Amino acid sequence: MVHVSACALSPARVTASSMVRASQKKSSRSRRSGNPSAAALVRRMANQIPEEITKNTELTKAIEQLPWNYNFEIHKTVWRIRQAGSKRVALQFPEGLLLYACVISDIVERFTGADSIILGDVTYGACCVDDLSALALGADFMVHYGHSCLVPIDVTSIKMLYVFVDIAIDVDHLVDCMKLTFAADTKLALMGTIQFSSSIHLIASRLRDYFTSMVVPQVKPLSPGEVLGCTSPVIEGADALVFIADGRFHLESAMIMNPSLKAYRYDPYPKLLTLEKYDLPQMMTIRRAAIDEARGAKNFGVVLGTLGRQGNPLILDHVKQLLEQSGKTYFVLLLSELFPDKLAQFKDVDAWIQIACPRLSIDWGYAFPKPLLTAYEAEVCFERTRWREGSYPMDFYAKGSGPWTNYHDRKK
Repeated sequence: MVHVSACALSPARVTASSMVRASQKKSSRSRRSGNPSAAALVRRMANQIPEEITKNTELTKAIEQLPWNYNFEIHKTVWRIRQAGSKRVALQFPEGLLLYACVISDIVERFTGADSIILGDVTYGACCVDDLSALALGADFMVHYGHSCLVPIDVTSIKMLYVFVDIAIDVDHLVDCMKLTFAADTKLALMGTIQFSSSIHLIASRLRDYFTSMVVPQVKPLSPGEVLGCTSPVIEGADALVFIADGRFHLESAMIMNPSLKAYRYDPYPKLLTLEKYDLPQMMTIRRAAIDEARGAKNFGVVLGTLGRQGNPLILDHVKQLLEQSGKTYFVLLLSELFPDKLAQFKDVDAWIQIACPRLSIDWGYAFPKPLLTAYEAEVCFERTRWREGSYPMDFYAKGSGPWTNYHDRKK
């Protein structure tokens, strides 16, 4: 059985030098013929899980303790850890999956021989991958569950494996719901959280011949159909959006980015399809007022988030440059989480700029005693970019966007 993943670790070193030499001789011919090269076959061999793992009856029995419809990719995890020769493995889970942490930890220790540690700090999203803490705790391998590989494995401090935890749902029920809810001439977009990625693509394939249009939007570098709480694609040519998730947080990102689009949320647990609303004008009014108030500030505090990989030092450098060019005084504060009472202790600060999660300002900014701007709002405050009337960018991890984002090309 071959497992292929966009986030797969680099293959283990292969000693089949003859195959590598053959691939060098035949690579151009393989490209012309369309046949896989020897190097590709080597990669497949390195990624192939041995039968001693896939057909291990004791391991299979241990996996049965976990929900049948949750794919924790245990066989692949055991194989990757063995390949790496790991001695201590760090396991990181979002809150909703922590109840399975002890079972998985026991499986890892029993079938790999490595020690395991469970990281207990809160994990809100893919930006919270905490490889730095894992390294500090002596881990040489880390498995992050429930999110996509937002932080690439070639920049993490230790060897990494991302497990999306694909969750199987009642696809037939949602297909029937959509046929009953929308006319056949409706143009639909289908998205959701990463756990439901397989179901999203299966449903889209089944409904493309039924509806006039059925698209699975994408904003790179995210996967097609994937949405983050801070990053969503602009959806064009659709009448409505159907979003698969058990909460609103990620959906709200898509609604903020596409305010004119009707949005429906399908919760696969109670099997409910509901029309959702978001008061964008109210949010925009509150955020614009915070920006206007911050324009008169002299002393700024700049918060760099330290929860996992939330804070980006490159964005911090850009914000510091903005403040210096604008003649403002400032200091930098490192925080894993932001609370109003914490920031209220800094009496001399007139306004804050936070480089952690844009949703902290959008959702909770009103609760802070002083303006709490995002990096985008700081750009608006210091007149480096315009305020977008009627829309608000949800592009924090999107490629090709402004200097307030993580993938901005700072060489331009």
